Amino acid sequence: MAIEDEAGLVDGLHRDDPDALAELFDRHADRIYNHCFRATGDWAEAEDAVSAVFLEVWRHRHRVRLHDGSVLPWLYGVATNVCRNLTRSRRRRHRALASLPPPAAEPDHAERVTDRLGSTARMREVLTAVQALPDREREVLALVAWSGLSYEQAAVALEVPVGTVRSRLSRARARLTQGEAR
Repeated sequence: MAIEDEAGLVDGLHRDDPDALAELFDRHADRIYNHCFRATGDWAEAEDAVSAVFLEVWRHRHRVRLHDGSVLPWLYGVATNVCRNLTRSRRRRHRALASLPPPAAEPDHAERVTDRLGSTARMREVLTAVQALPDREREVLALVAWSGLSYEQAAVALEVPVGTVRSRLSRARARLTQGEAR
């Protein structure tokens, strides 16, 4: 429902008609937005300001007045106050942030990350070489070299003589040292 004149819009607002607010918004939101942008210098703040302006219009709809047959001067007044409050809030926020002590220097984790990536790459190389070993040699290597079992404990775990553990471990080490697995 389009209301022809602004006096009809103001009457609608005074009667709590949300359609009057919608019509007012459709007619004047662009102008109010441009005014708010010029006042704040920020597109996003201008959008927030326009929302706040029309929220204030609805909250104070019984106080809306015409000036020379137009509600626009009253809207500009509301927009000016909203922008002034936004600017004041921004200044307070900046002052509050400026009063905080500077953040403590953070240690550079790049070196640790680089070391870790290098360790990961080296471990992949080692695992690739170990995977190329025969199963029996890989099992002995895992138990003795990586798990820390003694030759005797590994022999018990694998149910083989201690001499077999020693010889398999020796062959595994030799293959890994020479780079020839399997």
